[in-house]
Amino acid sequence: MIETVTRKRIEILADAALIKRVTTAIDAAGITGWTVTPVQSGKGRDGYWREERVTGSDKVFILTIAPEDKAMKLAEDLAPILTSHRLLLTMWDVQVIRGERF
Repeated sequence: MIETVTRKRIEILADAALIKRVTTAIDAAGITGWTVTPVQSGKGRDGYWREERVTGSDKVFILTIAPEDKAMKLAEDLAPILTSHRLLLTMWDVQVIRGERF
C-alpha cells in the first residue's frame, strides 16, 4: 500500500499585481514551491467580476502545499494584507505521496 502524509494545501486568490509579494512570502516561509494560475471570472460577496487587463485587476490563484508549521507562518505573514488587498486565503488538509517533497 502507498503511504501518504498530511500536508496543508493553500490557495490564495489575489490581484496579479501581488504575485511577487505572495510568492516572496511563500519562499520566506520555507515552502519549496508554488504555482500561479490565471483566473478569468468569479462571483463574490460584492457580485460578479471578470478579468480586466485594461485596469490591471487581473486575478490569479497561487497554490502551494506545505507542512502545517510553514503553512501557518505563511498565513501569519499575509494576515496584515488579507483585508487591505482583498486576498482570499484558504487552506485544508490533503494527503500527499512523497511527503518529503513538501
